[in-house]
Amino acid sequence: MDLNIGISENDRKAVAAELSQLLADTYTLYLKSHNYHWNVTGPMFQTLHLMFEEHYTEMWAAVDIVAERIRSLGEPSPGTYAEFSEMSTIAERVGVPEALEMVRDLVDGHEAVIRTARALVTTAESAGDPATADLATQRIEIHEKTAWMLRSLLQ
Repeated sequence: MDLNIGISENDRKAVAAELSQLLADTYTLYLKSHNYHWNVTGPMFQTLHLMFEEHYTEMWAAVDIVAERIRSLGEPSPGTYAEFSEMSTIAERVGVPEALEMVRDLVDGHEAVIRTARALVTTAESAGDPATADLATQRIEIHEKTAWMLRSLLQ
């Protein structure tokens, strides 16, 4: 059945492609945060262990929202590690870094998600898609606050 929601097919595909990158970045950062939650050690263990859990739990909920928005636009949502690895701007980390290096790495990851979401806002607004622009704006706000909190640990 044809989709007639007031956004052209080309615009829907362009927005969905950027949403897919946001999904890939978010899922990659979710996995990295979960990994660090499991493997953090040192004097800040309890603080970081709980903070990382809070972060990955929030992102776990977010990936569903982003994926469902892609489907709402009539496009298939990516859902494999291979697809996420190909699309994500966040590099995987091999090994287990020290606690503060984990924090630095997560700051970088949150900033990458912010940049992806910021580009998505522009594309969504150009396409006349306020729902996606709003979703991306909300993601920016959450990731900016999270990056700020993580950065505070490095001072």
